[in-house]
Amino acid sequence: MTTLMIQGTTSDAGKSTVVAALCRWLHRQGVSVAPFKPQNMALNSAVTVDGGEIGRSTALQALACGLEPHSDMNPVLLKPQTDCGAQVILRGQVYGNMNAVDYHAYKAEARKSVLAAWQALSARYDVIIAEGAGSPAEINLRANDIANMGFAEMVDCPVLLVGDIDRGGVFAQLVGTLELISESEQARTKGFIINRFRGDIALLEPGLDWLAERTGKPVNGVLPYLHGLVLDAEDSVGTSSEHEAGALKVVVPVLPRISNHNDFDPLRLHPGVELTFVGPDQTPPPADVIILPGSKHTRSDLEWMRANGWDSVIERHLRYGGHVFGICGGFQMLGQTVSDPDGLEGQPGSSPGLGWLDIDTRMVAGKQLTRVSGTLSAPGTGEASTVSGYEIHNGVTTGPGLERPLVNLGDKVDGAISTDGRVMGTYLHGVFDDPAACASLLAHWGLRDQGKAVDYAAHRERQLDRLADSVEQCLDTGWLKALLGI
Repeated sequence: MTTLMIQGTTSDAGKSTVVAALCRWLHRQGVSVAPFKPQNMALNSAVTVDGGEIGRSTALQALACGLEPHSDMNPVLLKPQTDCGAQVILRGQVYGNMNAVDYHAYKAEARKSVLAAWQALSARYDVIIAEGAGSPAEINLRANDIANMGFAEMVDCPVLLVGDIDRGGVFAQLVGTLELISESEQARTKGFIINRFRGDIALLEPGLDWLAERTGKPVNGVLPYLHGLVLDAEDSVGTSSEHEAGALKVVVPVLPRISNHNDFDPLRLHPGVELTFVGPDQTPPPADVIILPGSKHTRSDLEWMRANGWDSVIERHLRYGGHVFGICGGFQMLGQTVSDPDGLEGQPGSSPGLGWLDIDTRMVAGKQLTRVSGTLSAPGTGEASTVSGYEIHNGVTTGPGLERPLVNLGDKVDGAISTDGRVMGTYLHGVFDDPAACASLLAHWGLRDQGKAVDYAAHRERQLDRLADSVEQCLDTGWLKALLGI
């Protein structure tokens, strides 16, 4: 078994994309390969085949390998709840809430979970492509590090360092990072990959020669800037793609603790939808539909909604005939109350909801982590459509509003629809991924030109193959195979 670790000079240098590219390339070579991210901090997560949760980008990398995501692939997941605290998830299950100082001290213990998960994967696959987090040169985080060089040294694996040339200063990024790590870590770093290049490669070659001479390490290749690449993002909220004139206008508030905003990727790609994310201090534009996204801290994000005037925006929007949809935490916000008596997400207490659905939510211990499938019924469409997705939430929701469910899951129902059909909500993440379900909801909201919903599963596969193609065309694959011993 061989492990190769991809580290980056900065956050968003392209580590996740490079790992996904290498995973799909190796999978196409017939290699038994799996992804691994020792520690991740993200609010975008996916439910695993073994009933846990891992970071969304690692789940995408599993797909690149032709695998179901497993909790061993991301043994430590940190889901921020405040600026200084996070929910700690070990091998897919909630361990507890910690502030940053306490977790920093706990990392020596978390190391055991990381090593156990890596050993379990190593027994099942021939190659592990591991991904670092942030930068290995973050001096304040080096003690007890399990995310970057600390892991690489623990398992004695080689490292490739990725720099993003699109943001500028890539040579300073790479040389500076190498200078700030220890001698043993420098020796472990076998080469560089430059990411997101656009232009004439001949103009870059003198810099590549200088870098190799300056550091004594080869540049394995230069990956191009792939225009139109849309894949499950780790952290950053994406922007809408091009849309047709007269497109359905969908607005999403960017909550401070927004989670699983990948739910909106099929809408971003839909030519008949103009999707707009609205952040703090931005005025919401006119909309046909307002969608409230998932939240890692529902009560505090509900307070933020009121402080930023979204309660009034929604009231006015509905008064003039608009539609509102809530997903997970957004669904909870649309009810009468959200209570957290045990302080699972923060200070114990209860908050009034926005009051548009006759439901109440209580936070209870024991997170719901389930993959589900069933049928969705949008009022006025006259037929049900298949839908599949996953649930990740703590809350238990009750109330008369549930007597008008949005989704039938066979053994249970999910979500709620207001009596006039203009306010709906669901716990189901991924509700737009199925083209039929997406088309049904968009038709209910007024989009009449059907047949253009994106098959997001097929889209993912095409994008992963684009990444693998770029590896074959732009990296020294012979050198990579030698490094991996394949």
